[in-house]
Amino acid sequence: MPIARRPLIAGALAALPLPALAQDGPFPARPIRMIVNFPPGGTTDIAGRIYAERLQSRIGQPVPVENRGGATGNIGAEAVARAAPDGYTVLTTAVSPAAINYALFGARMPYKPEDLAAVGLYLRVPNVIMVHPSQPIRTIQELVEAAKARPGALNYGSAGNGGSPHMSMEMFKLRAGGLQITHVPFRGAGPMLIEAVAGRLECSVDNLPSCIGHIRDGRLRPLAVTGHVRSSVLPEVPTLAETVAPGFEATAWFGMQAPARTPRPIIDRLGAELDAISKEPAVRARLADLGADPPNLTADGGTTPAAFEAFIREEIAKWAEVVRASGARID
Repeated sequence: MPIARRPLIAGALAALPLPALAQDGPFPARPIRMIVNFPPGGTTDIAGRIYAERLQSRIGQPVPVENRGGATGNIGAEAVARAAPDGYTVLTTAVSPAAINYALFGARMPYKPEDLAAVGLYLRVPNVIMVHPSQPIRTIQELVEAAKARPGALNYGSAGNGGSPHMSMEMFKLRAGGLQITHVPFRGAGPMLIEAVAGRLECSVDNLPSCIGHIRDGRLRPLAVTGHVRSSVLPEVPTLAETVAPGFEATAWFGMQAPARTPRPIIDRLGAELDAISKEPAVRARLADLGADPPNLTADGGTTPAAFEAFIREEIAKWAEVVRASGARID
């Protein structure tokens, strides 16, 4: 290479934009945008806003929340997967877009597991199968009997295709003898709960945190929870495992992911903040009031990026088998 050209090349290289981390100074130097990949009112939104508020206080930077729902969480997740990997765009996600959808959508998935980096788990919750108080059905056994007496006549609402409420109900139908109950998907828990409370759905299933208020107020009657033990906030409501589906367990979970190429120091910093938030007494009290459990990915009940990554891999494999066995699909 001629010596005379070196200054020109050096000048051109100097003109190239430096990585955001170097431009901004120590992370975080500006607001962190949190995309929630479901509409307002559901548990994904509730969880994201709890953690966004605490993260903002801890890092001294705004953490604005942007709801970007659609395609069972895939639209918001894809937006984060394609975002600049600088730590200033993160995703509050759920079990469906982070694990279930890979099997459910198959080749139509707009991103791959390796496009998103695990940061930390927020919480875990059971789902609740409910009916409107006007319904004559008062127990989960009576729901099974009604479904068997009138195959295909009953319907149930959920927050959308492929979400943990939908898949939990499909598992239940399979385990309870192949029940025929028609799924009515909505664009989020909020719209579904409006119809359920109005009595326009014979049955509904949802994450406990987003429906607990309606249950406490008597607007919805809980029949069973999907966790392996009874919920501490609904101790009188049995599990599916102890009633009509022995061994049944299906829980929803929510956490943070970031673009895959985000520098490891940033992932570790955010992961450490989430771990600390998950252990704050006020946060734990808030989660307990909603019927949610803490992350419990580490020995001290917390979370780390590595532990969350391993957990997601296990969940992808688990739900792929559920999708296969149930025959669930996205039309």
